[in-house]
Amino acid sequence: MKIIKRDKNPKTKEIIEERQKPQANSEDRVSLDLSKNLDENYEKFQAFLKESSDAVFRKFKLGTNNIDCALIYIDGLIEKSVIHDSILRPMMSSVLEYEALISDVIKPEEAYDFIIDHVLTVADMRESETLDEAMLLVLSGEVILIVDGYDKLIILSARGWSTRSISDPQSESVIRGAREGFTETLRTNTALLRRKCKDPNMVIRTIRLGRRSKTDISYVYIKGITNNKLIEELEERLSAVDIDQIASAGHLEQLIQDNSLTPLPQMQVTERPDKAISNLMEGRVIVLVDNSPFALTIPTTFAQFFQSPEDYNERWIVASFIRFLRWTASFFAVFTPAVYIAVVTYHPGLIPTRLALSIAATRTGVPFPSVIEAVLMEMTIELLRESGARLPKGIGQTIGIVGGLVIGDAAVNAGLTSPIMVIIVALTAIASFVIPTYSAALGLRTMRFPLMLMAAILGLYGVMLAFIVINIHLVSIKSFGINYMAPQAPTILSDMKDFVIRGPARKMKKRPVQSYPIDMIRMDME
Repeated sequence: MKIIKRDKNPKTKEIIEERQKPQANSEDRVSLDLSKNLDENYEKFQAFLKESSDAVFRKFKLGTNNIDCALIYIDGLIEKSVIHDSILRPMMSSVLEYEALISDVIKPEEAYDFIIDHVLTVADMRESETLDEAMLLVLSGEVILIVDGYDKLIILSARGWSTRSISDPQSESVIRGAREGFTETLRTNTALLRRKCKDPNMVIRTIRLGRRSKTDISYVYIKGITNNKLIEELEERLSAVDIDQIASAGHLEQLIQDNSLTPLPQMQVTERPDKAISNLMEGRVIVLVDNSPFALTIPTTFAQFFQSPEDYNERWIVASFIRFLRWTASFFAVFTPAVYIAVVTYHPGLIPTRLALSIAATRTGVPFPSVIEAVLMEMTIELLRESGARLPKGIGQTIGIVGGLVIGDAAVNAGLTSPIMVIIVALTAIASFVIPTYSAALGLRTMRFPLMLMAAILGLYGVMLAFIVINIHLVSIKSFGINYMAPQAPTILSDMKDFVIRGPARKMKKRPVQSYPIDMIRMDME
């Protein structure tokens, strides 16, 4: 497996941990070392959070003793019933309730262990001996418990914020498959993956990126299938990210991709857990970002953008026909306007006589050359498509349909464009909708405009030259060391059965070679 070489840093973990440490303002520098004095620890947390109205600081006594304790948490990130019923109520109750467990009143030197072993009823708890770790946890929705006389903290899990329920994936329509999509909550997304794959070898590792946002990033892979060099390369790229905020999965995608000088995505984005699991089974890595309902698939080839989970739920002949239709539609979406401009402007002799006369008749009175006519109409369609996507769903669909009909009809009646151009633009738009992946369709749509310019300058020679340049560009792209055009370039015959056509299920016994999995065999049956 050939991996793109980058500057390797052997202290990946140390760098990430250093970036995660909270930084106080220069005028409020405080020591990050914990003290055995509760008031000192209490004031250190206040130095960071005292100006935040959602930070809650609560001091209290342990039972009837004079042992001081304090709780620190962020309102809105915790479940208050856990605070009341599992922490404050048992800790503030009379110590007489625990006389069956101890003979005397709790001694200060025993309070810490007694609280953990006999008082707290929270299921998930741990300890922290550093202020920076505790600060990150409290800002992530955990509860900090400080006990006087101890230089370590008790971390209690009481997370409970409002979340969006699991629903159909909005960006990927489901015809025949699981009707559940990822949400904005990272732990919900990892649970969806666990439900669909109960293999204990499925590893979920979580780190934090963003100097200020401290965004949780989880990358998932199956040990024994995924190539170790791929995992190492991903970890190196993640460790090289040094930025204030990771806004979304798409933002992280741009920070770790191989080539930024291309309109085509080098990672596949999906909202569907079933699609993510299928990629894991082929030896790929899934990256999840907290607060984003999209998962990144690493590495990705160009052919993956024309595949859909529905392909594997239908018989192979039907699925192959549909997939071939998608590839054909992609050529129409990219090249149709450019070919029309080149033929009409430079090569009318290539058109049958009757068709040429028909096109000439429809263009009578049009004041613009074909390239200007095509660019204006394509830009109009793109404006309608973008405005429809930004408007509320019901209104957006109406604007797209009515706007296209009204503007197209008005432009033809006004003599600003020809009917054949309206047909060409409509065919191009419909063809681009056939591509299952939105980001790939968007990149291909963008290529139309330089192609139209080349057609206007050099005719079909310009179109062919642009086609050659596009192919050179595609074969030069790598996705985490994997050839973007595999299995076509380089040719991998064993992977061709899941390329333009989808072979019979019983014949797909091996995982794709292109991702260099450790275990190649995924099915052993006749």
